[in-house]
Amino acid sequence: MESIRNLYKIGHGPSSSHTMAPQKAALMFKEENKNATSFRVTLYGSLAATGKGHMTDVAITNTLLPYPTEIIWQPEIVLPYHTNGMKFEAIADEQPIKEWIVYSIGGGDLSDGNSKVNKEKLYDKNTMKQILQWCHETGKTFWEYVEDTEGKEIYNYLLEVWRTMVAAIHRGIDAEGLLPGGLGLQRKASMYSIKAKGYQGSMKSRALIYSYALAVSEENASGNVIVTAPTCGSSGTLPSVLYHLKVNHDFSDQKIVRALATAALIGNIVKTNASVSGAEVGCQGEVGVACAMAAGAACQLFGGSPQQIEYAAEMGLEHHLGLTCDPVCGLVQVPCIERNAFAAARALDSCSFAMLSDGKHLINFDKVVRTMQQTGHDLPSLYKETSMGGLAINLD
Repeated sequence: MESIRNLYKIGHGPSSSHTMAPQKAALMFKEENKNATSFRVTLYGSLAATGKGHMTDVAITNTLLPYPTEIIWQPEIVLPYHTNGMKFEAIADEQPIKEWIVYSIGGGDLSDGNSKVNKEKLYDKNTMKQILQWCHETGKTFWEYVEDTEGKEIYNYLLEVWRTMVAAIHRGIDAEGLLPGGLGLQRKASMYSIKAKGYQGSMKSRALIYSYALAVSEENASGNVIVTAPTCGSSGTLPSVLYHLKVNHDFSDQKIVRALATAALIGNIVKTNASVSGAEVGCQGEVGVACAMAAGAACQLFGGSPQQIEYAAEMGLEHHLGLTCDPVCGLVQVPCIERNAFAAARALDSCSFAMLSDGKHLINFDKVVRTMQQTGHDLPSLYKETSMGGLAINLD
């Protein structure tokens, strides 16, 4: 598995696969073709189907400035390796001089069709079973595996990740008005936060969790700075759970960043063995994985054993199996924003359920990951970030 730095990417929303990765690819191609006078970029499959709503064209053309860039949309053509295909062409004297086909495979990562671009394997274990066995043999837990592998310096980066998450919550809670994109959606985070103060007990707690998740997701939808966890579209779930626990249970930043390490390890397992791309496996790979990450992190904070942490993560993902990716108008807004809030609540429910158990259960995390991958492949393409099915066509 790769470094968890590649799971937590700090950048602008609204989409890691449709905005961050195409921007990264454009920058790489631009730097390699400095003798070009213009560029032509063809977007295929899901990138073309929902790219305008995700601001894919804006991300690419702005990155390739000052050179003029032509964007060609080909939603009906799906390249063999992945539905998020891109063809970059460098033009000089009105003739193509260089061509590059590359794929956005989720979480802001790129692939040339054979392997990830700039992939560097760091972890020697790739499955939950292997990591649990390591925990059993060493007496350590998940965050210690991360520390042993990446060194204590990883905490400097995780602290930056945490501060970025908190800043997004604070900005989102304060912000009001319409979200961009044309759907006429009002931000809700501020209103939910205010209303939460009028409640007591579990209702207040739940309302605050919703407000935190909405805050980050609305910041993402506005193209502001967030952290992929594991994607932009699911960036509100993990921060809201951790922020809620820090505020209400006074956990230190040190414990929070350890929880972030555990959450990233869980997300990395899914990225390695399946996918976190909504265009490939549906929203189960985005919000479902985010829920699993948040559930495992919360369970660790409450003193859960490695087995209980695994159980919490397993439930977080299992109960999102089959979740489609059907964004209205190709925007990361409906149903994406609300899904982050509900996943945050479900993550805490999964944590509570696991903490009441002894950690033993029938379906383990690795089996759910395999099931999620197969379910995603079985989903028709219209339910995988194309806006051609589901809620995206059933507004009336």
